[in-house]
Amino acid sequence: MPASTRRTFLSLVGALGLGGALAACGGDSGGLDSGGGSGGGKPTLKQWYHLYGESGTEQAVQRYAQGYDKAAVEVQWTPGDYESKLSSGLLSDNGPDVFEYQLNADMVRSGQIVELDDIVGPVRDDYTGTDITATSLDGSVYGVKIVDDTGFLYYRKSLLAAAGVQPPKTMDELIDATRALDRNGVKGLFIGNDAGVTPAFGGGALLDLVLWSAGTANLTADNKVGFTTPEAKDSFRKLQQLAQSGSILLGAPTDFWDPSAFTQELCAMQWTGLWAMPKILETFGDDVGIVPWPALSATVGKPVTFLGGWTSMVSAKATDVDMAKDFVKWLWIDNAQAQEDFNLNYGFHIPPRKSIAAGAQKLQEGVAAEALRIFNESAVAPNPMWTPKMKSAFADAATAIVRGGGDIDAELAKAQQTVEAELARLAA
Repeated sequence: MPASTRRTFLSLVGALGLGGALAACGGDSGGLDSGGGSGGGKPTLKQWYHLYGESGTEQAVQRYAQGYDKAAVEVQWTPGDYESKLSSGLLSDNGPDVFEYQLNADMVRSGQIVELDDIVGPVRDDYTGTDITATSLDGSVYGVKIVDDTGFLYYRKSLLAAAGVQPPKTMDELIDATRALDRNGVKGLFIGNDAGVTPAFGGGALLDLVLWSAGTANLTADNKVGFTTPEAKDSFRKLQQLAQSGSILLGAPTDFWDPSAFTQELCAMQWTGLWAMPKILETFGDDVGIVPWPALSATVGKPVTFLGGWTSMVSAKATDVDMAKDFVKWLWIDNAQAQEDFNLNYGFHIPPRKSIAAGAQKLQEGVAAEALRIFNESAVAPNPMWTPKMKSAFADAATAIVRGGGDIDAELAKAQQTVEAELARLAA
């Protein structure tokens, strides 16, 4: 998988969870030595990143690290299987002091990361509630967002006008528009070669959206199963209908995370990420519009999008936890210039601090400004309690329903058993 593809895929995965992997992993991750020799007498902090696909990002984080004057910050840029290396590193005595990932319950329950309420608290209101939810568990904040990613339904204005349809606001409108736009060798919609429901190779784009748009979620606010409501089942029926319409694009050269299906005019609408916007606008200019994923109906649910991206956390095994927290605060809370630079000068993302995003020149006009508005109004956070085992069971059910035409009640009931067993494990 190309680096850019892997970066995008990982940023979408949300709370993947390290718990199961940690139980099986041990030893040294190959991290940098923690001795202070290279710091000219200063203490040393080790900061880990996965490999970003955007050109210039590695040089940028190295430059940021050099600006911290209280310690020598050694940056480890990690190609390949970042998750496995991080799993091992967090168990070892030679792992990272500061690292990026997505919050999950197993990391908290096993005591691998420290609370960051003291550094986030004074500026908590300058983050969206969605960002706070994504970085919090049991009432405490465990991370500071570095990058906010999100997604939109991109459409060609001219093609919709020619077909006599409006940008869809409900699932029925989306189904009708997809059928109307399926003409002249151009399919109506691309949501992934998996019809949006199978996580392998970067798919599964609609696994959360199918529930959020129906006014529910995979887990409720009190961490009960949320995907068996009548509204959730109705949403699956609509997605099943869309997938079986014959008007969606399947078999595209790349998947939903890449805008090529859209820019090569294989489809009139595509669900993909904010990161794809520069390429799409370069190709079509003013002939592009965006909307969030449509609501289930005019009276049930709401238009939604996802919150993706990366979060900076501090290891409980950090050589100096207070120093590591100070560095995170210095770079990802106080340093507005670095945050805007990192989000908007290499790829195309949203700076997590609301004040920085509101003042960023590249987010002030046109479709980019609309993207920021949709994100602020419609993004939903992943639940850190949603573990990889839960996700796998739910994805299997969604795949059987949407792609296989399976019985909705029976497939969701199977997933419910697995999810409830996992919730019991976390509560033990």
